[in-house]
Amino acid sequence: MPPKRSQTAPRSAGSKRNPASKATPSTAVSGKPAVKRSRDDDRDAPSHGDEVSLFAGKINGGDNGKGKKSAVTAEVEEDEDDEEFEIDTGSSNGDLEDFLDRDALESPADDEDEEDEEGDDDDEEGYNTSDIEAMENASGDEQDDFDDASSVASSSIAPSTMPDSNLTLDQLIARHSYKPDENFDIHVSQATGGRPLVGDALTGKFSNAKEGTGKLVPSKFVKGAMMREYDDIEAGYGSESSTEENTNTIGNVPIEWYDDLPHIGYDVSGRKIMRPAKGDELDKFLATVEDPDSWQVLSPTTAEDKLLQKQVQLSDKELDIIRRLQNAENPDADFDPYQETIEWFTGKGNEMTMPLSAAPEPKRRFVPSKWEHKKVMKIVKAIREGRIVPNRPAAEKPKVYGIWSNDDVENPPHAMYMPAPQIPPPRTVESYNPPEEYLFDEGEKREWEQQEKEDRKLDFMPQKHDALRHVPGYENFVQERFERCLDLYLAPRTRKVKLNIDPESLVPKLPSPKELRPFPTNCAVQYRHPANSRVRCVSVDARGEWVASGSEDGIVRVWDLGNGREVWRWNLKGGPVQAVEWSPNKEECILSAAVAGRIYLLAPLALISPHVAQTTLTHLNTAFSSSSASSTNNISGKPQVPDAKWVRPSEDERDRGMMVIVEVQGTPKQVTWHRKGDYFATVAVDAANKSVLIHQLSKHQTQSPFKRTKGSVQRVAFHPHKPHFFVATQRYVRIYDLVGQQLLKTLMTGLKWISSMDIHPLGDNLIVGSYDKKLCWFDLDLSTKPYKTLRYHTKALRSVAYHRAYPLFASASDDGSIHIFHGTVYTDLMQNPLIVPLKVLRGHQIKDGLGVLDLRWHPTKPWLISSGADGEVRLWSS
Repeated sequence: MPPKRSQTAPRSAGSKRNPASKATPSTAVSGKPAVKRSRDDDRDAPSHGDEVSLFAGKINGGDNGKGKKSAVTAEVEEDEDDEEFEIDTGSSNGDLEDFLDRDALESPADDEDEEDEEGDDDDEEGYNTSDIEAMENASGDEQDDFDDASSVASSSIAPSTMPDSNLTLDQLIARHSYKPDENFDIHVSQATGGRPLVGDALTGKFSNAKEGTGKLVPSKFVKGAMMREYDDIEAGYGSESSTEENTNTIGNVPIEWYDDLPHIGYDVSGRKIMRPAKGDELDKFLATVEDPDSWQVLSPTTAEDKLLQKQVQLSDKELDIIRRLQNAENPDADFDPYQETIEWFTGKGNEMTMPLSAAPEPKRRFVPSKWEHKKVMKIVKAIREGRIVPNRPAAEKPKVYGIWSNDDVENPPHAMYMPAPQIPPPRTVESYNPPEEYLFDEGEKREWEQQEKEDRKLDFMPQKHDALRHVPGYENFVQERFERCLDLYLAPRTRKVKLNIDPESLVPKLPSPKELRPFPTNCAVQYRHPANSRVRCVSVDARGEWVASGSEDGIVRVWDLGNGREVWRWNLKGGPVQAVEWSPNKEECILSAAVAGRIYLLAPLALISPHVAQTTLTHLNTAFSSSSASSTNNISGKPQVPDAKWVRPSEDERDRGMMVIVEVQGTPKQVTWHRKGDYFATVAVDAANKSVLIHQLSKHQTQSPFKRTKGSVQRVAFHPHKPHFFVATQRYVRIYDLVGQQLLKTLMTGLKWISSMDIHPLGDNLIVGSYDKKLCWFDLDLSTKPYKTLRYHTKALRSVAYHRAYPLFASASDDGSIHIFHGTVYTDLMQNPLIVPLKVLRGHQIKDGLGVLDLRWHPTKPWLISSGADGEVRLWSS
């Protein structure tokens, strides 16, 4: 039960409050438990009124204070004897906050309000009616003496040794609101055991701030005041700032910005903060051996501080929070998920006094706005005066129209409507009174009259009039209006929508050629043929040491790749050499050459090692020693009309390196090898159905894979990994399965005449060159139509080739140029190949309308070998 607040008696205006008028029990301040006291105990114990009266009597001198005990004090004692009361046990002895929290420390205005409101409740506690009447009937002299005694007591109690439990409320307020001098010694009372009430325990002073060693100077902030300045304190070794750990001071910067740098940021002075050294697993093991406590740093109970770049040991509290988060629990250990529900509006004594309702506010509570009322009345007044006419008809606009234009006429509702062009405004020469220089003289008049109507600069002859009223009617007005209408009728106008597109946005973002090196850029070696004989074909052996070329003089030459020296030659005496091709097998050195009606298998035995020479001879002569050469016209192997004849050359020819001769129909234009070096295919365009032949070197057999060819075959090629065979006619490229003997796919090139073809080393892409100046890139997994069509050459393409090791391909043309491209093929099927033009190589001369006729890549280096109609073979290096 909360303590009851005693009521205060009314006092006269201008008089001070009587400290004895508040009947506060002594135990309310002592801090002892609340007990019920009997009337006998109350009579024995001195009241607060008695103590104050005695203290006031001592101040006034002698027993006069005792004799002047007021009737108010007596009535208070009688009231205390007549009534039992309860004691507040929540306050402590000598604590000012307890007194400030009590309702007794209210303002006089609040006391007066309480007196007005609670004046009728005199019988509960506090002063009764007899007390109030006694205070009103007291004499003026006694009241003044009592007030003087109270004031003296209040002023003298502040520094006195009287215990807090023996003081009234006003005395306590006076004590704690008293501002003593700083040098005033506060006496220590015996009742408090030598404890000072306020101030320092030894000196009793409030502060020692003004006893410093600084010097007094005029204040910069308060005019006329003084302030004390002190010397700066230099931080020594014992200072906290000098012994702080120098942590990472890079600021709030993401540490991942410096992952690839040796430093982790910059300090406030701009100096680099280097990254702390981190040991490997061996260093961690040695650390565990040397330091027995190092297991804590490397244990799972540590975490890496990215800002400080070191391992930090987690505390038990932090580990407990992590464990709780892993178990989907509340991280607070003191959280009770099953705490009892607080019944705010249910239960005994918690019932709601006001019901909850969502009903709208009734209209009877609406209060109209005075400002809106004024505005409405202003509008009503304007309507009554006639200044505002409702539903007034719109004023009719004058019916006018433009004389020189039709801008005021509504356009027809058509999206493509476009107004007719305006007639140009009249010029100075058309004026009725033009300057003299605009008038024609006799010669200009005759010239104007002699010219045709379409050739005249002016449709009229300028004339000069002295006044506008003398100007006659224009005789050609009707004719010019008719011609204008005829022009508008016969020349319909359409609106052209112009697209504002940045041309740079249409160009694909390609990497720089400098980033795609190496690729050939300049000519390193030239292999010159005598008499500038046209070189139709060229090839590089599998090791990249020798270059073979075939010219129109019927001679096959072998060149040293590095120095351009001719090391071997064969005179085939069969007309121009149409094709040369080295075997891709590195264990052998076999060169195939095609002339009219024959295919020669050559081997420069003197240039190769004995082991390679023996392997080459074994492969070429095995079939001669086992059985006679045979030929078949289809894959089924049924002997019919021979397609080819394998012939063993004479001993003299074999000594010169001419090992095998294969006689075929027509003139072979191409020789291509299988990747294993045992099969090779030839194409003879003029051999009709026998144009495509597949030869097996180990058995000396020839097969014709097609009974009938669809179209004129131009090029053939073997798949680098699969048993597939590519056949290119004039317009299409067909892919056959040699094992299943069926057609797999037909590529729609869109070209008029295919000239060359090559397959990517991975086998999924194909490039095709044509005589109509186009190069097509096919993605075999994407579509049967070209992925890209390149039109960089100005004349027919003669040869295209992929590099076997680098992402490069090249094209040669009759315009005398070679274009080098970068072509990256990704293993990801969702990513298209990257094609980037790199370099244009120029050096071959155009002769008889022919430029570069053939080209081949070096097998291991980014070098290119080309042959041209000017009788030169060039090596292009990076």
